[in-house]
Amino acid sequence: MSNKPDNSIYSKPLIFSVIALVVILIGSVITAFYPLIRADMHPKLDNLHPYTPFELAGRDIYQREGCGYCHSQNVRPLKTDVLRYGAYSQAGESAYERPFLWGSRRTGPDLARAGGKYHDNWHTLHTLNPRHFSPKSNMPAYPWLENALLSPAAVEANVKAYGYINYSPADIQFLEGKTELAALTAYIQSLGRGVKKEGFGYRVGTVEDYKNFLAKGVRGTVDQGQGIYTNECAGCHGVDGKGSAQGKLSEGISTMNLKDAREMGYEAADMYVQIFNGLEQLMPPYGNVLSSEQIDSLILYIETLERR
Repeated sequence: MSNKPDNSIYSKPLIFSVIALVVILIGSVITAFYPLIRADMHPKLDNLHPYTPFELAGRDIYQREGCGYCHSQNVRPLKTDVLRYGAYSQAGESAYERPFLWGSRRTGPDLARAGGKYHDNWHTLHTLNPRHFSPKSNMPAYPWLENALLSPAAVEANVKAYGYINYSPADIQFLEGKTELAALTAYIQSLGRGVKKEGFGYRVGTVEDYKNFLAKGVRGTVDQGQGIYTNECAGCHGVDGKGSAQGKLSEGISTMNLKDAREMGYEAADMYVQIFNGLEQLMPPYGNVLSSEQIDSLILYIETLERR
């Protein structure tokens, strides 16, 4: 056995620790931090643009009022999510999100594809009185937003803090006299703008689909349709089906008088198609929320309104 002292690195714990730490740090930089500076790690959809100061102000209000605690903004790549909300969320949609508002639960519906589904005035009235549209909604009302005015100086400071450089003095001047409610609506209407509508994943309902459903001999019921109408339709079309003209919803938007639907040339199959597919910025599509039987029930109930 040799009595020569061990001069290897293993006999020098302090030096060994320093060298091991350096190796670990180098490995960490290569595997964790280097990818952060690679362009392909920060994708951005081609038609995605930074928020305007008006939309950014609405985003701040959205966070301040805690909307993200009940509404997610992340459509998962699951069939149920895609059928109800549209194409699943992509990394490139979040290029300007600071912080991310993906959320962790859905007490209310996901809002990732909310932009353009309803008219601005729908959002205004819904924020002031959610139960006007959904009687069972547990969303609180936000009446104070209607009278609270934006501070252009504060919004401009926030825009600079976010690092946006795409705004102009005219964008800031536009904020004069604007309410927090209008800003919140502008923000919600901007959601999902980076994804092309043809990529939303919604099924399209046709007259033939309705005829094929009827051929199966399975019909809905008027009572079921009345419940659906009360929860989904009465807020815009009125309890009696005569159309909206209710409060702010009547400003710049009109909803069909369902009592005159037949006189306007709407047959049951036409109603099915419109309910299924919706109308851009006026009426959301229900084909991914209601079954064909439920839509048929709704049509049967609407037909009873025509006879009253």
